[in-house]
Amino acid sequence: MTLKERYDGVLGWFAENMAEVETELHYENPYQLLVAVILSAQCTDKRVNLTTPALFDRFPTPQSMAEASAEEIYTYIRSISYPNNKAKNLAAMARMLVSEFGGVVPDDIDELQRLPGVGRKTANVVGAVIYNKFVMPVDTHVFRVAARIGLSRNARTPLQTEQQLTAHIPAELLPKAHHWLILHGRYVCTARKPHCADCGLREWCRSARSFE
Repeated sequence: MTLKERYDGVLGWFAENMAEVETELHYENPYQLLVAVILSAQCTDKRVNLTTPALFDRFPTPQSMAEASAEEIYTYIRSISYPNNKAKNLAAMARMLVSEFGGVVPDDIDELQRLPGVGRKTANVVGAVIYNKFVMPVDTHVFRVAARIGLSRNARTPLQTEQQLTAHIPAELLPKAHHWLILHGRYVCTARKPHCADCGLREWCRSARSFE
């Protein structure tokens, strides 16, 4: 099987079976998504969604969060992984968002990465979900699934995986393909014991037999 045949098969299956996909993080505006994605690093979306209602009730706008201390923010997110660092980042992010961007979440990936707590993956998520940018956020699920299926080869870093995926997936599909791979990794191609018997991608997967 050629690499092109593998990509065509995988993308075709996703398009037919998972036509409508979206992030599982709960948000109502770009500011809320940005905060949620920052909180989601090394934490489940489920836990984030349990935490953000009270957080957004207290800090409904970037301006309100910018006026808060990291210590106060911490009290709302202490059940999240790495709450101390994330509280500091959220406070600093909100201040910069207000002072340099007028409280408006920028749509430029490089500008997003200037915000405290925002790395390439977080910037790409916001860009893809909010602004439909043709980017491929790579988290642990995407990194694992791409390697197992054979969409990436010998990629040692998330950036290398991102570069390989963006080189072979049509640009207009990237925002949707990001969700396809995340959800597949979260519910089917799980880390410890992938559910290969129930996987619709077996025909194109390079690793399916190794888990039988």
